[in-house]
Amino acid sequence: MVAALLSVLAFGYCFPRDMLLLYGDAVAHLHIARRIIDSLNPGIRQIGSVWLPFPHLLMMPFAARMSWWQNGIAGAIPSMACYVLSVAGLWRLARHWLRPAGAVVATMFFALNPGLLYMQTTAMTEPLFLCQMIWSALFLTVYLRAVGAGSYRLGGRALTACGIILVTAIYTRYDGWIFACLIWLIALRSLWRARAWHSRAGGAFVLFTAMIATAPVLWFAWNARQYGDWLDFMRGPYSAEAIEIRTATPGAPMYPGWHSMRVAGLYFLKTAELGAAPARWADLLLVLVIGGTAAAILKWRRRCILPFLLLWLPLPFYAYSMAYGSVPIFIPLWWPHSFYNTRYGMEMLPVFALSLGFLAARLLTRSEHRWPRHAPLVLLAAMVLIMVDSIALMRTTPLVLQEAIANSRTRIPFEQAYARALEQLPPRGEILVWTSDHIGAFQRAGIPLRRTINETDYYQWKAALAHPAQSAVFVITTDRDAVAQAVAAHPEGLKLLQIVCSTGQPCVRFYRSDLAPRGDRISPK
Repeated sequence: MVAALLSVLAFGYCFPRDMLLLYGDAVAHLHIARRIIDSLNPGIRQIGSVWLPFPHLLMMPFAARMSWWQNGIAGAIPSMACYVLSVAGLWRLARHWLRPAGAVVATMFFALNPGLLYMQTTAMTEPLFLCQMIWSALFLTVYLRAVGAGSYRLGGRALTACGIILVTAIYTRYDGWIFACLIWLIALRSLWRARAWHSRAGGAFVLFTAMIATAPVLWFAWNARQYGDWLDFMRGPYSAEAIEIRTATPGAPMYPGWHSMRVAGLYFLKTAELGAAPARWADLLLVLVIGGTAAAILKWRRRCILPFLLLWLPLPFYAYSMAYGSVPIFIPLWWPHSFYNTRYGMEMLPVFALSLGFLAARLLTRSEHRWPRHAPLVLLAAMVLIMVDSIALMRTTPLVLQEAIANSRTRIPFEQAYARALEQLPPRGEILVWTSDHIGAFQRAGIPLRRTINETDYYQWKAALAHPAQSAVFVITTDRDAVAQAVAAHPEGLKLLQIVCSTGQPCVRFYRSDLAPRGDRISPK
């Protein structure tokens, strides 16, 4: 209930200030969710190849409502639900090892993080994946304890539930693949030591293995069938590597951490610190977290502590991804002193929170033995410090919100101007346009996607580029995109209506066709 209240309060602050769509990726996620049901060729083929499909399928029913797609509520609803579930899951996970006092510290630190409270109002995938991480770790803990105690029926149910959650995680983010693999190894080790192959837990493990093995294979098959390359999401035209090649400046130094896991790990840790504490306290927070992890290993090592340690996975995963996977992270504190992908650091919030809970529990236990009358002051001090940390982060603006604001300064005014031009078009007539870069303009203007011929329309797109004037009533080009190249090659029958330009963004040109099919042709008036 407290988490739900915090979620609603955060939404009540962000929604009136138009903060739900500051992230360009949030707009893009909503675009995919919308085009599954609203396009010339609606259906499952619209899910794409690089971003995994589960978040878009989750948003799809809400994106079906035009106003919710336009204002971002379609993405906020599932994110807010995931935030509430993740807070509840973290509390339950902490209670497997800690008394209520330590669990309160862990849950407060997680739930009051301003960056997370902002992100759970957006269509970004971080709140969803945090929920999946926490609940899969929770069910893994239940499974390990049940198998260790000989309760194989309970262990089987927990492992099955864990498998279902991991399938959704595999279809949410690629770090979910590694997370699922490690959980499988931990589950196998437990079953092997218990020699419980012929029990309910053994049968559940077979089902669990089938689920997490089939999920990525199906994604490989999807890419092979739709795009002719089973690794299109890794090396296709929209992959991280391809984007890096297109955007890199020749002769300029690569991003920090390139081919250096040590530097990449430092950048990722600093990003996680800055997302959880103000800069002047960030290093102290890391020291406390390491101390809490050490306390957990020393005192709770015999109480199924592996699921907690598993939550450290984002550190090596993103260190490797930065070094060798074309996934840069920029923070304003270090070179190149800008913002990019700072939200990835949020994946360390669960392990930070639990580590602080372990540390607080350890200090509280020591205080009870030495100063029993003053021991509650330790809990009170921890709670006050967490609240001070959250307030300080809000006053300085959370790191992820700083990135959203910085990277939307030129995009949003441009898309607003673009949308005003779209609103001046007649209410009928197809539009030939490239939508991958500035779909936010169509979203703001409330133009149905089925009215556009765009790059996701696999039946009409190539033919439309070959004959732009004969394919649509209106043709919209952006500097150097595929439609601009088509118009340059086949300008006949097209009349320039207007040009929209904005600082730091390309120019958009609106054309009207005189050769469009007669039924769709618009009167010159």
